[in-house]
Amino acid sequence: MQRRETLSAVVLLAPFALAFLLFFGIPALQTFYLSLTESSLTRTSGFVGLANYITLVQDPSFWASLGNTFYFALLTVIPLTALGLVMALLVERFTRASSFLQGAFFLPFVLPISVMTLIADWMLQPSSGIINHLLGGQRAWLADLHWAMPSVAIGTIWWTVGFNMLMFMAGLRNIPKDLYEAASLDGARGFTLFRTITWPALRPVTWTAVILQMIASLKIFGQTYILTTGGPFNTTRVTLHYMYETAFTQSDAGYAAAIAMAFVAIVIALSLLQGALMKWLAKRGAA
Repeated sequence: MQRRETLSAVVLLAPFALAFLLFFGIPALQTFYLSLTESSLTRTSGFVGLANYITLVQDPSFWASLGNTFYFALLTVIPLTALGLVMALLVERFTRASSFLQGAFFLPFVLPISVMTLIADWMLQPSSGIINHLLGGQRAWLADLHWAMPSVAIGTIWWTVGFNMLMFMAGLRNIPKDLYEAASLDGARGFTLFRTITWPALRPVTWTAVILQMIASLKIFGQTYILTTGGPFNTTRVTLHYMYETAFTQSDAGYAAAIAMAFVAIVIALSLLQGALMKWLAKRGAA
């Protein structure tokens, strides 16, 4: 019986394992090898060992792009998680308008990035944009040193918050209604219900949303590339943008591969660290 269950598990996992190996494992190994060479887009040159990584550690442009990436994550991860929770609570609270609210909140998420950036660029135009019209000014948001990245972050939040909303809605609908009824009989109302029942039940969903959102925010490329092309003065040039320029503008595929491998290692390390932190906080909360 156990052998049959093991065989069934192998058969079910084999297609995924094969696809993972073909589309991730082998390309990752090839990228790592490429990072150890001095290569262009059209030819692979000699083996240089860790020279690209040594250059990377001493490259101020890489560290600046990494700082811009972390800044974007700081501007988006917590707001996206909090807004997703608020929107889910609104949808569940106003049952008569739940279908309309759910559609309105989730609709931007299905838009392709080209449409999203087109809408964001139109709204942020200095003279004809609706944002300046409402604020009564003519600020060039995407060309401002201090406001370019926050502007991209706000557009991203509007675009992707619907996904987090769906996650929290699923979590809310898994909470037994009997808990709310019993608490109501004891006199609990409003925020007390949220603090004692809703929030503890949603903690696992919240941790998952934060981790997924952090990974997605660190992988930013399209929004800054289309809206600002990394400007002004490289203040919105993120790590993936720098890697793209290194590979396709400077034709330095070996160094670009080193950037990619270093960035993947950083994202994995941060994800593991965040996961460990969430587990520690969950244990403290349970205690």
